[in-house]
Amino acid sequence: MPNRNPERMRVLVTAGPTRERIDPVRFLTNDSSGRMGFAIAEAAARAGHDVVLVAGPVSLETPKGVRRVDVESAREMLAACKKEWRATNALYMAAAVADWRPANQLAGKWRAKDGGAQTARIELVRNPDVLATLTGGKRDPDRIVVAFALETGDGERRARAKLAKKGADWIVLNGPGALNAETTRLVVLGANGLSITIPERTKKAAARDLVALLRHAPAVEQP
Repeated sequence: MPNRNPERMRVLVTAGPTRERIDPVRFLTNDSSGRMGFAIAEAAARAGHDVVLVAGPVSLETPKGVRRVDVESAREMLAACKKEWRATNALYMAAAVADWRPANQLAGKWRAKDGGAQTARIELVRNPDVLATLTGGKRDPDRIVVAFALETGDGERRARAKLAKKGADWIVLNGPGALNAETTRLVVLGANGLSITIPERTKKAAARDLVALLRHAPAVEQP
């Protein structure tokens, strides 16, 4: 891993949804546009960092100065991130990775309706947790990890639990209104208990605030 210089880091950003294939023409996905992750990648590159962007299927232009890796599924995203992880100083896990995928991807078009059935079922299996796999659930003094949590209801409690479980330094909490939107309101929670509110603003403006976290990572507690 290269030395962590706050002026120039190797920054890995994930963005967008994943698609989990049912058959050649159908898939499970979500409404993530990828805008937040792409804005972070752009802001990090503008700040002078060396940026790799692992992007799910979105229709966005690659930010200037950013190396982009396109993937489709959660497992492809994990494989791409693993290749970059060794040289990564900082990670922004902004992608909306599907928790589940069909147990079996059909080689041909799914034709459940052809037999006259009025209902159908798809067996799902859990996808690998990309962030937890990379971090092993432990914070690393040589890396800064920023997780994301889209929550409803008692979101802060769940986000803080995720922050600890995933081995992240910060977690960015937002709501479903941020999906496919131009603007966002964020609450950033730190492993040191700090809470920062980023008021409603464009995702590009919010991204600059999030990139500033690279200079203010919470100290890792030593055993």
